[in-house]
Amino acid sequence: MKISNLLVSQPQPAGANSPYLDLAKKLHLKVDFRQFIKVEGVTTKEFRSQHINFADFTAVIFTSKIGIDNYFAIAKETKFAVPETMKYFCSTESIALYLQKHILYRKRKIFHGEKSVTEMTEAFKKNLTEKFLLIHGDVSSNEIPDFLEKMKIDYHKAMLYKTVSADLSDMKEKLSDFDMLVFFTPAGIKSLSENFPNFIQNDTKIAAFGLTTCEAVEKAGYRLDVKAPTKEDPSMTSAIEHFITALNKKK
Repeated sequence: MKISNLLVSQPQPAGANSPYLDLAKKLHLKVDFRQFIKVEGVTTKEFRSQHINFADFTAVIFTSKIGIDNYFAIAKETKFAVPETMKYFCSTESIALYLQKHILYRKRKIFHGEKSVTEMTEAFKKNLTEKFLLIHGDVSSNEIPDFLEKMKIDYHKAMLYKTVSADLSDMKEKLSDFDMLVFFTPAGIKSLSENFPNFIQNDTKIAAFGLTTCEAVEKAGYRLDVKAPTKEDPSMTSAIEHFITALNKKK
């Protein structure tokens, strides 16, 4: 079976620079992009089930813009007036500046790292008496909690956003047009199963990036044809290129 059409489960690249577009030119492929998942804020009901009182905290840690949006949305819905004395610790300057959507930026105590909260050792050392609320999603690593515990920071976690399946109902008649589907998260595989419960893989190839994504493919009952990263193929595009090149040689 010749591989001609790829569906990459990521948003359409903003510009002309994309390794998938380069791959398409090199191997004469047609590559489409479609996000299989989306991130949305939790409901007030879901927030209340966590038994968290915003008023108990004097500082908030943000690692995403959607975390900021939903923090203030839930504050409004629960009638919590965020005090002017609240301190904000953000992973990047871009996320810190996004706070301007909700607060008077110049009148607040705001700290940020270059790429991560874990770079802000000195800022945390100067605020050890604060009670921190770490805003996170349903999919998150232990990097920041481990850092905060090492710093002996008094903190609590609040899950304010989650990854859910996107609505792909408009693609029900189009999925069979693709020779290969490319995934990057277990949530993407879940979305495939939820949106296309009658999908039969047959000759359609599935490529997956990351151990947990690869495991999710097989757990869902699909056949995993291309996996990355590996020693030979550190990127998804290199793994796809080698797979297609080897497949063409067999013809």
